[in-house]
Amino acid sequence: MSNYIIAFSGITWGRDYDRDQMLAEIKQAGYEGSPAGVRPGTTAAEVKAQFERHGLRPGPGYIGANWWDPALTAELMERAKEQADNMAELGVDAIFIADGGFQNVTPSGRTRRDLATHTTAADSLSPDQYKYYGEVISKVGEETLKRGVMACFHNHVGSYIETRKEIDDLWAQVDRSKVFQGPDIGHLAWAGGDVLDFCRTYAQDIKCLHVKDINGEVLKKGLPAGWTYGEYSQAGIFAELGEGIVPVPGMLEILNGAGYKGWFIVEIDRTMKPSALESALVSRAYLRSIGY
Repeated sequence: MSNYIIAFSGITWGRDYDRDQMLAEIKQAGYEGSPAGVRPGTTAAEVKAQFERHGLRPGPGYIGANWWDPALTAELMERAKEQADNMAELGVDAIFIADGGFQNVTPSGRTRRDLATHTTAADSLSPDQYKYYGEVISKVGEETLKRGVMACFHNHVGSYIETRKEIDDLWAQVDRSKVFQGPDIGHLAWAGGDVLDFCRTYAQDIKCLHVKDINGEVLKKGLPAGWTYGEYSQAGIFAELGEGIVPVPGMLEILNGAGYKGWFIVEIDRTMKPSALESALVSRAYLRSIGY
C-alpha cells in the first residue's frame, strides 16, 4: 500500500551489529527502510549514503529522555534540535521522543522497569510533573517543526508513560498542533491498553508507528508472577506480527479510515527466532498476507 512506508527496526540485531549487514538483511526481507541515527564520528550525509547503497530509506530516529526533569530541560532542548537537524538532512519528517525513566525509583521502592505492567497510581508522575512534561515536549515539537520534523511521542512499558491512563494524562497537557503520537502498538497492548480504542481516539494525532506483536501466553504468566521487564523479555514477550495478540488488521482498518500516511516500522525488540533475518521475514510475510 502506497500510504505506508514498511520498515524494520535494527534493534532486533542487538547493539553490536554490523550496520551494513543489518541493512542488507532488512532489504533482503523486503522492507523499504529502517530507523536511522547519526552516531558520533559520522555525518547525516554519510548515513544517508549508506542507506542509499542498500536501496533503503532512512526512517525516524529516537530520543528517550527524562523530559519531566527541569534540571535537564536546556540540555534536552539542544539535543532535540540537533537530532531534528539530522532527520531533516536525512529527508525524514518525524522523530520519536519517549520517556527515559526506566531506572527511576518510584514511591514503592522499585524502578519503573522492574514494575513493568504492575504499576499503581502512586508510581506515576505527579500532576505538576505531567504539566511540565507537556510544556517541555510541546516546546520540543515547536523547535522540530521549524526544521520540518514532527516530534512523535512514543509510549514504552517500563517507563513513566506506559499505561493508557499515563498516555492520556500526558496528552491532556500537550499542544496537539506541535507534538504528535508515534505509538509503540505492541507496548500499548503489553501494558493492557485497547489498541483499537487507542487508534480510534488518537487517529488524527498518529504520524508514525512502531508495531510489534505480543505473546499472550507469556503475558498471562508474567502478570500474576510480578515479572520485571527483563523477565518478560527473556521469556519471549515480543512476537513477530501475526503470532500474538495485537489486532493488526483492525488497527490498519482504523488508520486507513483516518487517512494515515507514513512510517509503519516493524520492531521486534528481542526475537525468539533463530536470527534477526528470520524475524524480519516472518513479519514481512504476515503483512503481505493481509495485503501490505
